[in-house]
Amino acid sequence: MIPVEAIQQQLIDAQMPGWAAILPQQIEQVLATDRHGDLGRWRYLLQQLPGIQTADVDLKAETLRVGQAGEINEDMRRDIYQTLRALQPWRKGPYEVFGISIDAEWRSDWKWQRLKGRIQPLAGRKVLDVGCGNGYHAWRMAGEGAELVIGIDPTLLFLSQFNAIRHFMADPPHVYFLPLGIEAVPEDLECFDTVFSMGILYHRRSPMDHLLELRRCLRPGGELVLETLVIEGGANTVLVPGGRYAKMRNVWFIPSVEALKNWLKRCGYQDVQLVDVTPTSTREQRRTNWMAFESLEDFLDPSDGKKTVEAYPAPLRAIVIARA
Repeated sequence: MIPVEAIQQQLIDAQMPGWAAILPQQIEQVLATDRHGDLGRWRYLLQQLPGIQTADVDLKAETLRVGQAGEINEDMRRDIYQTLRALQPWRKGPYEVFGISIDAEWRSDWKWQRLKGRIQPLAGRKVLDVGCGNGYHAWRMAGEGAELVIGIDPTLLFLSQFNAIRHFMADPPHVYFLPLGIEAVPEDLECFDTVFSMGILYHRRSPMDHLLELRRCLRPGGELVLETLVIEGGANTVLVPGGRYAKMRNVWFIPSVEALKNWLKRCGYQDVQLVDVTPTSTREQRRTNWMAFESLEDFLDPSDGKKTVEAYPAPLRAIVIARA
């Protein structure tokens, strides 16, 4: 399910032998702790996928495409479709697999479009994608020429979705998924050229510690790409929800853009720049046939779309870049 030896070699080649040495134990511990008991079922589903692989992969398209519809017969199409459907909910996308369209909850391509022309070119870079979800953005990073992409996310369903997409690639790029959180990355690694943290900061009880953890992953001069919820206000404005925010229980701190910049500077980052601020719309995050649970429309006040159901400001997301 995880090519540990191949990842170890990639880490060694990338001057991270310490992480390579402890990786097998980390993975073994995570896979042995299946909190929801679904890992066996997901493994079984992946084993049912047809063995076909294709070299026709487009990692630069808005809809990340693997294969063409004409490469498979109807029996294969049915089996692939049923397996991909059984791996719901699909939160990040969109994908197309041999003509099968996966319309995920998030139009993740919109976020990518907002940032890709504003960050340092990824060609030849070693990249860490923290909270990578099912790997949509990690594949897009490879499409921009990244030499190595390590995605980390503790959600085992996302690992299974990532493996389902990778399964069909005849010659996949060096993109790997580790079911780990940022706390599992060795301290003071200082090896990655670019580190992405998108949609994570507001879930951390200590956002400053998270920013410091990210900085310790970057080589001197490396770039942080940070995307997070923000609110309008001055340098001292921070929203601390009293309970849930947009029905999410684990939202702790939502700063203004100026407060976020100050946090980054206090954590030792330089050249802090705002790239984008965009309200999240119900066209970008919505319920679909591939994610049938509640989505943004259900999180907003039905009489005032500028507020959440808890009467907080509706989701506003910023992208900030900074240098270690």
